[in-house]
Amino acid sequence: MPSERDSRQRRAAAARDLARAGGRDARVELVEYDETWPAHFAAEAARLADVAPSLTWHHIGSTAVPGLAAKPIIDMMALVEDLDDPLPALIDRAGYQYPEAYNATLVARRWLCRPSAAYRTHHLHLVADHVELARHLRFRDALRADAHLAADYAALKRDLAERMSDDREGYTAAKTQFISRVESNLDETDDL
Repeated sequence: MPSERDSRQRRAAAARDLARAGGRDARVELVEYDETWPAHFAAEAARLADVAPSLTWHHIGSTAVPGLAAKPIIDMMALVEDLDDPLPALIDRAGYQYPEAYNATLVARRWLCRPSAAYRTHHLHLVADHVELARHLRFRDALRADAHLAADYAALKRDLAERMSDDREGYTAAKTQFISRVESNLDETDDL
């Protein structure tokens, strides 16, 4: 999980990327769950299969949890052998943006967005570690399986969105403690 220092670096890098692109980051705005989100994921995964056929995409994040309020951005994750290998196809052929300064702050992963860093409908997360992919899938599945847990997460997200509407990186970092607690509980359950 990112430290406060890491979060500050990522916020600064994201701001540099946005300034370079001539944009300003969109506000954090949550919307109620949209039943079309799984179809949007499936359509984008099919489109990306033509561009990067070796990748298997997974729907992660809040749009992957039925009933959960979310930013209306489809988050997708793929496990890759080489983090940089799929970038040219995803950028040149699929139209994704690769914020260089922000990505320079990341360890063992890459992040892309579409159509732009200022306005996003899709996020791509590339990871080279199957444990990282499994962690995201386990968190998603825990929210899907436990309505009370999902409701607690939604309440936290609403509170943070209200307080941090102009700080996307801060909003994301502020969810870390909740996510870590859930992951710890999942690890304890696995040990039983």
